[in-house]
Amino acid sequence: MLSLLLGACAPALNWREVRPEGAGLVVLFPCKPASHARSVALAGASSRMTIHACRADDVVYAIGFAELGDPWRVTAALAQLRAAALHNIASAQPTESTPAAVVGMTPNDESLRLRLTGRRPDGVTVHEQLTVFARGTRVYQASVIGARLDTSAAEWFFANLKLSV
Repeated sequence: MLSLLLGACAPALNWREVRPEGAGLVVLFPCKPASHARSVALAGASSRMTIHACRADDVVYAIGFAELGDPWRVTAALAQLRAAALHNIASAQPTESTPAAVVGMTPNDESLRLRLTGRRPDGVTVHEQLTVFARGTRVYQASVIGARLDTSAAEWFFANLKLSV
C-alpha cells in the first residue's frame, strides 16, 4: 500500500479532482486534462463521445463517456469499446482481465478491467490498462497508456474513479 501512495505522489504527477460536465463521474487526473467530443458509432448508432485526457511522465490518462439513451445498446457498446482498445494497439494481447469495479456502476458482464501489451507503429512496446463500465445508459472507458507504466499511479487513477449522483 505504501508503494501505491508513494508512486501516486511522484513529482511528475500533480493529482487533481475533475468532474467532467455531463459525465456523472469524479476522476483524479495526474495532470490538467484537455477535453474534446466527437461523434462515434457505438452499438449501431451514432453517439457523442466526450474524452478528457492528459499526458504526464510520457503516459496518457483518459476517460471517455457517451450517453446511449437506449439500455439495449449498452452491452454491445461496452464490448465495442473493449474491442477498439485491442485494435488500436498493434498485436495487442490482454495480459489480464478482471471484472470492472467502479462504485455505483450498473452490473454488466461486459464491464471489465484489462491490461494489454502491444506495439506502436514504430515497433516500441506499449502497455495499456483500461476499464469499461456503464451506469444506466451511459458507457465509460478509462485508460492509462504508455511505453512504460507506473503501476501504482495507474492503480491510483482507477481506484479513484467515482460515479456521482
